[in-house]
Amino acid sequence: MQLAGGRAMVPCLMTSKPADSPRLPPSNTRLEVIEDLSPSAAPGFLRLVRRRLAIRQDDGRLSEPFEYDEVDRVAIDAVVIAAHYLEGGVRWVYLRSAIRPPVALRDPGRCEDEQAKPRQVLWELPAGLVEPCETAGSAAALTAQRELQEELGFVVRLEELRRLGPCTFPAPGFISECHFYFEVEVDPKARRSPALDGSVLETAGAVVALPLDEALALCRSGEIADAKTELALRRLEEAAL
Repeated sequence: MQLAGGRAMVPCLMTSKPADSPRLPPSNTRLEVIEDLSPSAAPGFLRLVRRRLAIRQDDGRLSEPFEYDEVDRVAIDAVVIAAHYLEGGVRWVYLRSAIRPPVALRDPGRCEDEQAKPRQVLWELPAGLVEPCETAGSAAALTAQRELQEELGFVVRLEELRRLGPCTFPAPGFISECHFYFEVEVDPKARRSPALDGSVLETAGAVVALPLDEALALCRSGEIADAKTELALRRLEEAAL
């Protein structure tokens, strides 16, 4: 894929549905908020939201009220970026190491499965939160542009970023966070030292490039265990760029 300068941003890949594509049955079920019970304490990075809810069913009946907790934050959505290039007929992709305290400090006694053990480092595609100050109309693309420079050291134009399929909700049981996926073809020779965002965790990150098929093999073996990364890599392969 080669993008010419000044070209308008291309619509999302892999979102068109053939006429005979399967459809899910419609539902009129709705959630209704009975009462907000959220703690009034000043929030930190994360905020607990507690509500009393009820379900309005298809036939109009209202369920018994129940309490439900979720987590909220100011910057709720995130981007995931697959930066890639073609060399010798092989598609290469960039990954970055990340220290995720909840995974690094995970209690090993909670699960006997070896694959669920704590991991000090995860290998991921670059990703980052969409900040409230970023323009609403193109907020996700602006975030992807910024994160590429901060985490990989690439400066790209907005029109070079292409949406890589629809957004997804990674943990809908406790947070409304939505992930937006992008892909961009880069020139390895143009990469500079990552600008970083100033956080201590990010200063420990390392950057590698490896063939896309090897990255997918590492997903299958469990060496790459980050779900958003595996999803984006599989979408990149399916896009047949």
